[in-house]
Amino acid sequence: MIRPLTLAALLAVPLTAQAQTTTTDVTVALDWMLNTNHVGLVVARDRGFYAEEGLSVDLLPYSDTNSAALLAAGVADFAYLTSLGFMSAKAGGADLVALWATMQREAGRLVYNSDNPAITRPADLSGLTYAGFGSAWEAALIGTMIAHDGGEPVWDTVTLGTGAYEALASGAVDFTLEVATWEGVNGELLGREQSSFTYADYGIPEQQGGYIGTTGALLAEEPELIARFMRATQAGYTWAAENPAEAADLLIATGEFPNPALVQGSMQAIVEGSYLRDGSHPVGRIDAGKFATMAEFLFDSGVLIDAGGAALDWPGDVSGWHDQSWLGQ
Repeated sequence: MIRPLTLAALLAVPLTAQAQTTTTDVTVALDWMLNTNHVGLVVARDRGFYAEEGLSVDLLPYSDTNSAALLAAGVADFAYLTSLGFMSAKAGGADLVALWATMQREAGRLVYNSDNPAITRPADLSGLTYAGFGSAWEAALIGTMIAHDGGEPVWDTVTLGTGAYEALASGAVDFTLEVATWEGVNGELLGREQSSFTYADYGIPEQQGGYIGTTGALLAEEPELIARFMRATQAGYTWAAENPAEAADLLIATGEFPNPALVQGSMQAIVEGSYLRDGSHPVGRIDAGKFATMAEFLFDSGVLIDAGGAALDWPGDVSGWHDQSWLGQ
């Protein structure tokens, strides 16, 4: 015989358990096509971590509109953001807040063909040809590295986008920039003999990367929603850091990767390089010092500009640009 629940029994059910009977739809804009930087989002979705928090999360397909703009426009509730994308939007007045940093250290590097006798140090890049991607950050980065090494910061640029890597491999250009955990792994799989310079060795501040952010309005209005989403996201990335091969399999299972070996190799490189977890810091922890130092570098280098193209002045304090109160610490 099924007995009706008494009022006392109903009151005994925890509010959290009652809350999970309803599901909240959440959207996330990605900064690029799905890749291993996004692994924790996929893990949290496909292993049920978001569902456990009462969330149904939709990872929006990448579009030509950058994720910071989509977030600021209210198209998405959260966004995976490049460091430059977030900093530029925030400096320009967008109501964005960083909640998370995926990569605990810089995964980017300047790369060139190992058999190029003209290059032995960054100063040698003066007068050579760079295959670029069209951002102001590239000029600030390359110019700083060359000057720091004692060279004259002058070089030719051809904007090729993702075609930069084939152009470098063929010798059509002298150098480019890549992400060690993706293009770098792909180059190794293709048997390319290439060498690299690490940004931080030549005057560029060490930075974290891959911010996950929301709007200040949503953070103020829905702090519990923010906490639920970020707890599940942290669980996803933590699981990926502890189970890289299985996490790669979940990405491959999405059907968006024609080369499974690249995904597996990338996850291995991410974990072995301590990109997700660096020492005792929790996965996703924003280092306030690194954050402020990189922001100041971008301001001082003239990368962050207003709507009229004029360089913005360093505000002196960017501590309000990020918030990790969802950690409960």
